[in-house]
Amino acid sequence: MPVSRHNLDAADDEQWTEGAFRFAHAETSPLHQHSRGHLVHAATGVLSLLTETGAWIAPANRFAWVPAGFPHRHRAHGLTDMRIIYLDDDLAAELPAAPAVLVASPLAREAALAITSGSGRSPEALAHLRQVVVDEASTAPEQPLHLPEPHDSRLRAAARLVEHDLATPVSLEQLAARTHVGTRTLTRLFQDETGMGYRQWRLQLRVHRALVLLANGATVTEAAAACGWANTSQFIEQFTPLVGMTPGRYRRPAEPGTDHELQNGTSSGYST
Repeated sequence: MPVSRHNLDAADDEQWTEGAFRFAHAETSPLHQHSRGHLVHAATGVLSLLTETGAWIAPANRFAWVPAGFPHRHRAHGLTDMRIIYLDDDLAAELPAAPAVLVASPLAREAALAITSGSGRSPEALAHLRQVVVDEASTAPEQPLHLPEPHDSRLRAAARLVEHDLATPVSLEQLAARTHVGTRTLTRLFQDETGMGYRQWRLQLRVHRALVLLANGATVTEAAAACGWANTSQFIEQFTPLVGMTPGRYRRPAEPGTDHELQNGTSSGYST
């Protein structure tokens, strides 16, 4: 399956191909949507999936799932090798009806890399590999790497204050005082608009930021300090269940062979 350079500013997938695309750090796609659902995998680096309802982050052991018809953008953190796998309606029906982050098991990851390697497999072989990816992804629970986007102006103001300085812990009471919003009101807004309490939302935000920092070369100690963890032990304890690996394991360079696979891809053609 040849991978060629495409005009990726198109609003639908007629200009897209299933394959591998190289993203530079901070490279972001324009807002677009597809007529087919697709899985996106970062063979190296980290990808954010951005929609009007929030952000999902997908490190190398996850898939980002985008159903047909959902406007979205992709953003790369670090040099990223993005793999795109399109699914027909029958396979897409086995996955969630809304965007999600799904587990990329070792078997599913290898199948995804094989689909997008451009090695000239038969349509039957590719169909079998897609079924393997979907079977693996659909049997594991959705991953809690979604950061919903607040819509209420009061909650947006509170969220921006926290995002601006993650290194300094801020309690809900302090946040309420700084935004001149009652504690009970702020608690209700977080639950109503993000589906989680303030502490869980802030943890998700910190893990999102830590993934980006680690992908950009920060040490575990530097990422922990920048995201407000008191020490690396606490960082490891809270990061690992959400990401599926320790920060140190996540930060290690890609396994041998990835560089060769990346060379088979193409620059995405996106601009930041």
